[in-house]
Amino acid sequence: MDDENTILQSGVQSEIELAPITRRYFAEITPPSLADNRGDVERLRQLLFPAFGNVHIPFRLMRNISMICRDANWRVTALLGQTGLGWELLDFEAGDTTGRHYGLAIDIGTTTVVASLLNMQTGACLGTVAEYNGQCVYGEDVLTRVFRALEPDGAPLLQQAVVSTINGLIKKLCARIEIENKEITAVVIGANTIMVHLLLGLDPSRICREPYIPVLNSTGFLRASDAGIKVFPDGVLYCLPSVGSYVGGDVIAGILVSGMHKRQEVSLLVDIGTNGEIILGNRDWLVACAGAAGPALEGGVVASGMRAEPGAVDEVHIDHNGVVRYHVIGGGKAAGICGSGLVDSLAEMLLAGIIDRCGRFVDNPCQSFIVVPASDSVNEKDIVITQTDIDNIMRTKGAVNAAVEVLLESIGCSMEEIRYFFAAGAFGKHLDIESAVTIGLYPDLPRERMIQLGNSSLEGARQALLSIDKIKEAEQITSKVTYFELNANQSFMNKFVGCKFFPHTNLEYYPTVRARLAERGLLQPALR
Repeated sequence: MDDENTILQSGVQSEIELAPITRRYFAEITPPSLADNRGDVERLRQLLFPAFGNVHIPFRLMRNISMICRDANWRVTALLGQTGLGWELLDFEAGDTTGRHYGLAIDIGTTTVVASLLNMQTGACLGTVAEYNGQCVYGEDVLTRVFRALEPDGAPLLQQAVVSTINGLIKKLCARIEIENKEITAVVIGANTIMVHLLLGLDPSRICREPYIPVLNSTGFLRASDAGIKVFPDGVLYCLPSVGSYVGGDVIAGILVSGMHKRQEVSLLVDIGTNGEIILGNRDWLVACAGAAGPALEGGVVASGMRAEPGAVDEVHIDHNGVVRYHVIGGGKAAGICGSGLVDSLAEMLLAGIIDRCGRFVDNPCQSFIVVPASDSVNEKDIVITQTDIDNIMRTKGAVNAAVEVLLESIGCSMEEIRYFFAAGAFGKHLDIESAVTIGLYPDLPRERMIQLGNSSLEGARQALLSIDKIKEAEQITSKVTYFELNANQSFMNKFVGCKFFPHTNLEYYPTVRARLAERGLLQPALR
């Protein structure tokens, strides 16, 4: 059995042995002589061989090697990068420049892009910044953006939007750390399959059409200039590989960070964002599926919804007298309610008897619940949860339930056999586990086995940036995953209909919630 403390630290940045995908190598080359008449390029290649094997040296760099060596009195720095076939010389500089070597780990989410600048010599994170994905103006969800990409000039517009967002983050980081962007020599990206296609200007249209096939699942090693990312032009660009149309590199990052692919016990990983991805398995097998999930939880279709930013209600509690207490990000008056606040609200409303297990208001004429009165809101309007909001969230959580059940049935596994549950993604990091279990969004497992990973897409990108072995590990993970396509799965549709109750149609799956409902005398039939 795995050591419990090791498991519980899964959400923390793990220490890894540094073997970054680009390296600066300082060397003092022995000058030529009558007794050693090797060519300058051969001299450099042979010097690098013990550490890097046969290094490919492009002709464009060969032209300047002789001059740089002599001008620098044979004290030089070679910048090398991975190509998939081995190491390649990316640049050649006079003197020792190994101290200025940086890389970028990026999580491209449908809503938000997050970037971390890393010192490639030490592995230290020098800063992290985030910004809304510039593509949001073309659609809140990925499918809307896919359709927009099919319009004339649509694909270039979407590509430019996300690249501009990334380059803006790079500019902020470089200004903060006081470096030049050309000193960033490597970029690793965690993103879903559609985001990678839009970043690279690839046609995403077949992803949403049967049989749901992407242009590619693995980009291999590219150049930063291929995507217009403003770092060292010949710097290495690597996108974590995907498994299928809706299980992308961000999910592979989650598996990598959780370590579930190395464990004997069965684990369940759920990443709920604009899409919901679910992974089940252990070191011997992994199965995955995905489906639309997030707009109902990210504020996109909620009456008083907004993103998790200053002014958003992110925590809600209702006491036994029906008094609502809430927390606002950044303090002050509330402007709206974000995903974690929505989940809290529904859980508290269920336990307070305000809504029943069907998600219907017990007081039939009531069509909304006031979380924040107008007098305490920025816009002087009530911040509410409506019946439509509840119905949308019910569909989201029902889809997650149904997907988990399909995976369990597909490999003959029961819920009791799940040892660990991992909540991946930034949304999962801030979500209250008790609230998520209460409405059935998460399974009812012992809480000590439920681990919030945080932004595992960014962490997976960080690990891959700093270790070529982690890239190999990620690619091995993709080869192990069996992908279940839910779009044409009748069993999923049948279960989806049956899962549209809080927390579930079958309360046997949720013993702690059943007990809490029983304590409050709320075990009325799900249907009236």
